Amino acid sequence: NSFFVMTNIITTENQLEQTCPEYPFAKAICSSDKSCEKGSVDIHSHGIKTGRCVNYNATTKTCEVRAWCPVESMEKPPEPAVLRSSEDFTVLIKNNIHFPKFDYNTLNFPPDFNTSCTYNKITSPFCPVFRLGDILQEAKENFSEVAVKGGIIAIEINWDCNLDRWFYDCSPKYGFYRLDDRKSTPGLHFRYARYYKLPDGREQRTLFKVYGIRFDVLVFGTGRKFNAVELIKNLGSMMSYIGLVRDLFFCTQALRSDLCCVCPQFSKLLLQLTTLISSAAQVMYVSYIDEPHVTLIKMPLKTSLQHAEGSIVESHPVKFCDAGSCCTSESNENHDNEESRLGQPLRQRASSPGGQNWCCCGKCRPTPEYHEQLCCRKKTGQCITTSHGFQQLVLSSDTLEKALLYKDPFVDLMDDGINNKLRHIAYKQYIHWHFGCFDLEDRAVIPSCCRWKIRDTYPKAVNNYTGFNME
Repeated sequence: NSFFVMTNIITTENQLEQTCPEYPFAKAICSSDKSCEKGSVDIHSHGIKTGRCVNYNATTKTCEVRAWCPVESMEKPPEPAVLRSSEDFTVLIKNNIHFPKFDYNTLNFPPDFNTSCTYNKITSPFCPVFRLGDILQEAKENFSEVAVKGGIIAIEINWDCNLDRWFYDCSPKYGFYRLDDRKSTPGLHFRYARYYKLPDGREQRTLFKVYGIRFDVLVFGTGRKFNAVELIKNLGSMMSYIGLVRDLFFCTQALRSDLCCVCPQFSKLLLQLTTLISSAAQVMYVSYIDEPHVTLIKMPLKTSLQHAEGSIVESHPVKFCDAGSCCTSESNENHDNEESRLGQPLRQRASSPGGQNWCCCGKCRPTPEYHEQLCCRKKTGQCITTSHGFQQLVLSSDTLEKALLYKDPFVDLMDDGINNKLRHIAYKQYIHWHFGCFDLEDRAVIPSCCRWKIRDTYPKAVNNYTGFNME
């Protein structure tokens, strides 16, 4: 599936096995015998050091080695390339393909194939005779430049076949591109030698270091054909899926009305089913400190998010029971105790800066966007940002830094942009705290009061925040 064309060459003639000076690369240059350790071999050396420092030429001394002498020169290949005229060589590529499912065979020769044609993307796109210079031109390469050190070029044959009689189309499309890295390690070369016997019985050789271009032929494709049986099967599968979604909808409604409390694992399944049914519309999830559930609200909004009507999709994390238990009055009392730990009665001030009627805690900031008009409470009361829990779980730098280190042990806490990372971790802390351990980060909405409290604590260098949801 590949062929090689030689374009350049370095020849080292009349080599004999004997001792001679090493080629003067950095580690081979010496000043005395002490610099040449007997029996050692360097990775770039041509042989084994004898321990002597000898003259390579009139100005340079190198370590003597036992090798094929004279050693090969490490000079750059000739430029321009010795065999640059190979640009005009042509190659005939024969490609047979077989689609076993349809028992179909074909060849990349056109019906009216003329052996004197040459491939051209415009005038002869199906001719299988290629001029090497044209191949490199199609690969956006200059043949004369590549010929100096060599390279690897891919010839790609793509078969995209429609095998139906009334829409038959099965012709190859050719593409060309370079495979070797032209910046870091360009080129392709290898060595080979020709050996001779001298009259005295000694062996002599000529060493060739050849550069050239390797052409790799890559073939792939797809064959398609209409099948009535497959069509009927697919239609039947599609209809069964529609019925499954309908059944899931009614099943979910029954689960919502009949179960008073569910375990976390089953709640997660219920949430996934609800999200699947609601995926046709954009949805958001909200959670209030004074309500024991998460609410799903569909977009677009016609009023503030605070006053939008939604449906209950999940119990609040503080209401989760053990796997075998159900909701009890004790769990409700615990929730009430949690609210009382916020510090003040729920009947505290209801107004907020600017007098917006959607804020119940007095800490929210004015905004004209409906989807940003959300408070931490459903009824008038103290803001959750004043609670000890919010300070410790969401705002505490010690807590957030530990969360960052848990996620990335090598994070630099002294970095100039650490505030951005702490702010984003604080958002996630709030969501995990108030929405439970569900995958809601991209759709859960953080109340205005909580978000701006986090932003004020860990501000941006420039006060340009991108949005109300997760940034």
